[in-house]
Amino acid sequence: MRTIDQIEPFRVMQLLERAKELEAQGRKIIHMEIGEPDFHTPESVRNAAKKLLDNDQFYTPSTGAPELQQALAAWYEQEYHVQIAPERILITPGTSGAFNMLYAVLIDAGESVLLPDPGYPCQRNFIRLAGGQPLNIPVGPDSRYHLDGALIDKHWQPHTRAAVVINPGNPTGTVLQRQSISELAKACRAHNGYLISDEIYHGLTYDTSAPCALEVDDHAIVINGFSKRWAMTGWRIGWAIVPEKLIEPCRRVMQNIFIAAPTLSQYAAIEALKATDAVEMMRSAYDERRQYLLRELPKLGFDIVVEPQGAFYIYANVSKLTEDSKSFCWRLLEQAGVAITPGEDFGVYQSNTHLRFSYATHLDDIREGIARIAAFLNK
Repeated sequence: MRTIDQIEPFRVMQLLERAKELEAQGRKIIHMEIGEPDFHTPESVRNAAKKLLDNDQFYTPSTGAPELQQALAAWYEQEYHVQIAPERILITPGTSGAFNMLYAVLIDAGESVLLPDPGYPCQRNFIRLAGGQPLNIPVGPDSRYHLDGALIDKHWQPHTRAAVVINPGNPTGTVLQRQSISELAKACRAHNGYLISDEIYHGLTYDTSAPCALEVDDHAIVINGFSKRWAMTGWRIGWAIVPEKLIEPCRRVMQNIFIAAPTLSQYAAIEALKATDAVEMMRSAYDERRQYLLRELPKLGFDIVVEPQGAFYIYANVSKLTEDSKSFCWRLLEQAGVAITPGEDFGVYQSNTHLRFSYATHLDDIREGIARIAAFLNK
């Protein structure tokens, strides 16, 4: 089978495209499907970018502008109390660019990576594009929808190269704490592999915090970016922190597949690291929306088995309402004008009885969405 034939569609984007068609027909659609912040990029970042537009936008070094690497190293010391050599911080076009670069370096044809199921759908395709095999491991409430050390030991194979943790989780919003991350890291190292920690939702946590994997294992690989915490999705700017021995092979891949991340975005991102007040405003708003949905969704029959503590998602069991969450979501969109994501986008395990709500949309719209869902269920 050709590689491209193994690449699955990003199904939530299909749902979004249909929602946009309905909007073009004049209908108002309540969007609770995509994970894109509804906030503006902080004003200080936009103002910095406007000033930068007067400068030439030449390529930076492939691994990133040294000024941003240094700013991120200082930020990690302040945020997590870990010291990282700036040259280990590789600046990429979003976290998708980081993962594609990383898997090109780590995986040879036929080698595998352990992933949680449910989990972020594009991960499977990143691995396939590198010639590897995603090994989707069923996870549930008992492990807070994350891999753990026992699951890694059980499913690791001779050709496995790494295991991925998304913390806070997507689609579940669940958070792993220091001890759990330490167990994951130890299990990966025991198999001579890597723990890859996707930390794109760090900073968006509620009544807790998410530790950085580098706090417990300097051998871990950390992926992060500016899209979620700083509401900079379209700026396409992320980073990977890799062990020193991976810097040079990563550099060669970066030189060839994207030359460098966008120069304007890199220098604007330096300003974003200072925008703490704007980030806190967004985090507080997300928490208000989260609490509202945690109160209202169970009243409608959506079972929230594990309360989310991070990101802006709620993963709900809908077996009281349907055994076909895909059909349910499409009917809800067409008949009620509410877009939510079916569980099939995130894997296979119990996907027919689960779906994801995103609360990266205004609270007034969320309230209207709940009212529409209630009316839909009462028909």
